[in-house]
Amino acid sequence: MLITFGCIAAFFAVIVAILQLSGIRDRSFTEYAVGGRSFGANYQAMSFLNTWYPGAMFTAFGGMAASAGVISFYVLSYSLLTVVLMYLMARPVWVWGKAFDLRTQPDLLALRFNSRHIKTIAAVIGIVSGIPWLVLGMQALGTLFQHMSLGALSFSEAVIVGVAIIALRQFWTVRMGMRGVVISDMAQGVLAYIIGSAVLIGLIVWMVVAQGISFGSLDQRMFNIPSVGSKEGPLYVFSLILTGAIGGWCWPYIFVRLFTADGVNSLKKSAALAVPLSLIFGVSLLVFGMLGSQVAGVAAQPNDVWFIVSQAAGGLWLLGLAGVIVLAASMGHTDGNIQATGAQIANDLVGNYWDLDQRQLIVIAKLGMLGLTILSSWLACLELPALFQLAVLAYQGIIQLAVPQFLGIFWQRGNKHGAIAGMVAGFAVAVTLELAHPGYLPWAYGLTSGAVGLLVNLALYVVAAYFIPQTEEERRRVEELFALVKERRAAGFRLVSAAPPTA
Repeated sequence: MLITFGCIAAFFAVIVAILQLSGIRDRSFTEYAVGGRSFGANYQAMSFLNTWYPGAMFTAFGGMAASAGVISFYVLSYSLLTVVLMYLMARPVWVWGKAFDLRTQPDLLALRFNSRHIKTIAAVIGIVSGIPWLVLGMQALGTLFQHMSLGALSFSEAVIVGVAIIALRQFWTVRMGMRGVVISDMAQGVLAYIIGSAVLIGLIVWMVVAQGISFGSLDQRMFNIPSVGSKEGPLYVFSLILTGAIGGWCWPYIFVRLFTADGVNSLKKSAALAVPLSLIFGVSLLVFGMLGSQVAGVAAQPNDVWFIVSQAAGGLWLLGLAGVIVLAASMGHTDGNIQATGAQIANDLVGNYWDLDQRQLIVIAKLGMLGLTILSSWLACLELPALFQLAVLAYQGIIQLAVPQFLGIFWQRGNKHGAIAGMVAGFAVAVTLELAHPGYLPWAYGLTSGAVGLLVNLALYVVAAYFIPQTEEERRRVEELFALVKERRAAGFRLVSAAPPTA
């Protein structure tokens, strides 16, 4: 354990040193919430990857590849589509964010639909939906530290150790805000997704050359994909990819990445960088998982494939490196989630109805982050058998933000009535159907509850757009918003101001 825990301690010390040496002192809430919109393409790409791919990728999706086979590649498909969406969304979101000092996803919705209340609704959906995934991420550290202890710790004890370490890390997240998150994301991202990909490729070569494992040696069921005649239904995979792709930008801690860049070009370049990195990492991980299913011990514990194969191939030193890689990915996802939630509590809930100065907003954000850290750490140490089902339920709910978000960005029609009604109704439908039919809906040809909720959401949004016309003043205001995006296509940017939404 001196080797494995020594690797963890060394990595943690490096991250703390990087944060301490950065010497960040934020002067405003915008700097605290979105890092002053000051990061270039390299930082943006790594920050996106380190938030998008949690440490559970190595356990949950590595395990899925080891147990279910090629169906696991749906995660790669929707991840690449998510990056494409970043490229498409970059200009309108960043331009409006800079012009109107937007700090959060609900800020954007409030601006587009001129509604204060839509900000509250979107914030509540985002915060509530994010908590189960935050707790799951902390609990995933239990698997990590159980392997780092070489089996000396029980799973419950390992979870407590993991939660304690990730909670300690939040001291710097609370103190430094988004700048600290993005700066640490660079180091954590390089380790998790560049060095991690290299390790995955090396382990694949070891399995093929030294162990004689190939795709030909895998069971035929590993290549089955649900289609016509399957119990899931022909639209099941389509539904997974669709909801995964559009749902990515519904998570507040992902969306805020669009505000931290220093310009539209940096966002687009970061998307170009993220695509090959995501492709190499995703393919390597999933191929590794499939081949790793043939290594002794993996069939009984597929979620542990990353640690089992690493230790078999390289002993304790490689096992220690494998643990560091998972911790690096876990820290990025957890930090981003907690930071974005704290900003929303201050900006979209408390600050939405009370006039607060910059210092008060920062203090409330820090208190919110501290409270969330304590709550999620406590929940992670409990035995919650329905937690994963709650996390799936949360995903079906969070994607209901997609309709007002994407149509609001790319279509001038639409109003606050349709946006609010569609979002609330879609959320209610998705939650009700998921509780009644977990996973997929047999009567809907395999569509998930979230996909059906999106159809209801979309219908209400479009109907309201045509049957409740915008007032002349509102139409002109929206036209000016879209005209602003077109104007900023030219080089340079002139800051403009606007009154906050009032209705």
